[in-house]
Amino acid sequence: MNDLVIIVQILVVIFLCVNMLLIVTFFSKEVFYTTMRYILFAVTLLSDSLMLFVSDILLILSSYRVTMQFGLCIIFYILSVICIFVTPVTLTAMALERYVAICMPLRHAQLCSTRSTMHCILIIHSLSSVPCIVILSVFCASASKSLYTQYKICSMEIFVSLRWQNNIKTAIYQLYFLIMSITIILSYVKIMKVAKAASGENKKSTRKGLRTVILHGFQVFLCLVQLWCPFIEVALFQIDLMLYVNVRYFNYITFILAPRCLSPLIYGLRDEKFLLALKHKVPFGFHCVKIKARTGFVCQVGCRDRLP
Repeated sequence: MNDLVIIVQILVVIFLCVNMLLIVTFFSKEVFYTTMRYILFAVTLLSDSLMLFVSDILLILSSYRVTMQFGLCIIFYILSVICIFVTPVTLTAMALERYVAICMPLRHAQLCSTRSTMHCILIIHSLSSVPCIVILSVFCASASKSLYTQYKICSMEIFVSLRWQNNIKTAIYQLYFLIMSITIILSYVKIMKVAKAASGENKKSTRKGLRTVILHGFQVFLCLVQLWCPFIEVALFQIDLMLYVNVRYFNYITFILAPRCLSPLIYGLRDEKFLLALKHKVPFGFHCVKIKARTGFVCQVGCRDRLP
C-alpha cells in the first residue's frame, strides 16, 4: 500500500505542476482573463487543482488510518463535492459558449461579456452546491448530535450510511448527468447544422467549434465517470478487501487524477493563442540556434519564437 501512496503522490505533484503552469499562462495575457471561454477554462483549472489537493489529503489520511473530528471532515466533504461538480458544469457552460459564438455570432459579444461571465461563474457554483446541500441536509437530519464531536476516518462514504440516502445521492447524480449530456448533445446538433450550411472560412471555424464541443463532452464524461466509482467500490468491499483497495487506487488515478490534468492540457494545446503563450512559460525551452551547412541550407535547432 505504501508503494501505491508514493506513486499517487508523484502523480499528484506532476499534475498540480502542469495545472499551475496553465494557470500562470492564463494570467500572462489580457486577452485570456477578459474572454469568457478562457475565464471558464481557468475556473476548471482552479477547481481541478483544489480537488486534487483535497482528495490527496483525504487519501493519505485514510491510507494511514488517521482520524479527524467529524466537523472538519464535513468541510473537506463540502470542498470535494463542490469541486466534483464545478468542472463538468463549467464544461457544459463552455459548450454553450461555443454554441452562442457559432449559431448566434451577432449576440456573442453581449451574451459572453466579462460581466456575463462573472454571473455565469456564480450560477455554476450555485448549481454545483445543490448536491452537497441536499446530501448533507439528508445526512444531518438522521445523524445524532454526538456524532459531530467524534473522531473518524474521513471519507465520502460515511455521509451516505443508509440505503435511502444512497438512492437520493444516485438520483441527484443521474439528474445532473442527464441534463449536462442533453445540453452538450443539443449544442453539438445545432452547431452541426450551421456547419453544413457554412462555406469557406466560416466552415473551417464551425468545424473547429464542433470538435471543441466533442472535447467538452468527452471531458464531462470522464468527470462524471468518477461519480459512479463509489457504487462499484462499495460492491467490491463486500467481496474482497484487497481487491477493493486496489480498485479504489486504480479509480483514483484513472478517473480523478488523469482526467483533471490531461483534459485541460489537451484543451490548452488545441488553442493557438494559449499554446503560443504556453510555449514561453515552459522553463525547459531552448534558445534559437542556427546551424549553416556548407550546402548553404539553414537548419534551426530547438528554436522558439519569443513574444514581443
